[in-house]
Amino acid sequence: MRTTHARRPSLKALAVATLAATAALALPQGAQAADAYPGKPIKLIVPFAAGGSTDIVARVLAEGMRTTLGQPIVVDNKAGAGGLIGTEAVAQAAPDGYTVGMATVSTMTINPLLYTRAAGLGAKLAPVANLVTMPSVYTVHPSLGVNSFDAFVAKVKAQPRKISGAVPGPGTLGHLMLASFNETLKTDILIVPYRGSGPALNDALAGMVQVMPDQLPSSMAHIKSGKLIPVVLAADARSPELPNVPTFKELGYDELNELGISWFGIVVPKNTPAPIVKRLQDAAVKAAHLPDVQQHLKNLGASATDMDQSRFPAQIAQELKRNKALLDKAGVKPE
Repeated sequence: MRTTHARRPSLKALAVATLAATAALALPQGAQAADAYPGKPIKLIVPFAAGGSTDIVARVLAEGMRTTLGQPIVVDNKAGAGGLIGTEAVAQAAPDGYTVGMATVSTMTINPLLYTRAAGLGAKLAPVANLVTMPSVYTVHPSLGVNSFDAFVAKVKAQPRKISGAVPGPGTLGHLMLASFNETLKTDILIVPYRGSGPALNDALAGMVQVMPDQLPSSMAHIKSGKLIPVVLAADARSPELPNVPTFKELGYDELNELGISWFGIVVPKNTPAPIVKRLQDAAVKAAHLPDVQQHLKNLGASATDMDQSRFPAQIAQELKRNKALLDKAGVKPE
């Protein structure tokens, strides 16, 4: 009898322990993982070089997310192949929420169409949030002798193939913007691809090419110095710093306006647990709307988005479809 009574409590204890262990194993990366997340610093991979627009936005967001997540966000620049190398690094990382990648129009909706090795890359990533939008500006060299949109259009129409425009490379967003401008406005600006935005901007400043579409922050200092003249913006509204420059939207060219607005978001490796993705999403959106972050973004000419984040995957899919058609029209083939 003593043996029987001794075994009963031990068997009961064993059953309770087994049930507890089974319950813990049932949610190895679910709610329990999300409750403990994040427990260490998070790496934010920026697929472009330090000092560019994506890097600057990433560092502003990283500081905000440090506040909302309670852990350091370590920015890691992995530049190369137009953002492809860094994006691949995110896709290949462990899906645990500790490697996050900056996502842009180029990395998510152009590169998969531009590089054969990137064809399936989007399927290896989970979109988290679209956080920031940034306007683009079309500028001209002072030697062109125009300072308004109407005068600019009249000038290029009067001189087909005589006026050239700089773009960062074949198939880039700048290329698509200028090609779409030609098609929509019935102009024939000669498109000159460069190996990056830096060389393109240098030649635009020197007057070697007369036109350049670019993100507003990259051009603003040159606009203020009078080295470049803005003629039109792709933006939701006029810039307070350029109150006399119209937007494509107000001129009635909605598609050109939409195409020229850049966005910056974050992605994680596919199969990252949904509760962790939601935790990241909530913290990132909150970070983008912190007063200090919003002021920094405003200083860049950018702003936090207010979109329904559940629409982010559909936005990527829609822009992939649009950009595929634009690349086909421009005759750009994957390489």
